[in-house]
Amino acid sequence: MITFVLIITAVLTALIGGLFYAYSCSVVLGLGKLPDAEYLKAMQNINREILNPVFFLSFMGTAVLLPVSAVLFRGQQPVFIFLLVAALVYLIGVFGVTVVGNVPMNDALDRFDISNATIEAVKQMRDQFEGRWNFLNNIRTSFSVVSIILVVL
Repeated sequence: MITFVLIITAVLTALIGGLFYAYSCSVVLGLGKLPDAEYLKAMQNINREILNPVFFLSFMGTAVLLPVSAVLFRGQQPVFIFLLVAALVYLIGVFGVTVVGNVPMNDALDRFDISNATIEAVKQMRDQFEGRWNFLNNIRTSFSVVSIILVVL
């Protein structure tokens, strides 16, 4: 049973890391080529659609299963240390960055009324959102990769 938990933990960690990686190397690059209003509308739609059970299962499941896996392997060095550090890296660099950084930005964007905004307001919103959101996503991606490596080790 412990091995099964570790396999599920590894799969979920890899899935969430893959999601952020895909954003970093393709989605944000494609969206970046859109005009301001279309970019903001696309991000609003993506941010709304990602709030679904499949995403929550992998995102929250990883946050729960990494620490659980570490506890299950306590006393078994170095596995315990790798899993403990993987859990800390994920909880701080992925979960934490998402909750403290990306989610508030997504919420602010969701409240922004694109259709009634001026061209200048739309440009300003994109300028405030895009660079910072992408930077935070790159942080999440990097920390996800480190977590995956630690789980595999």
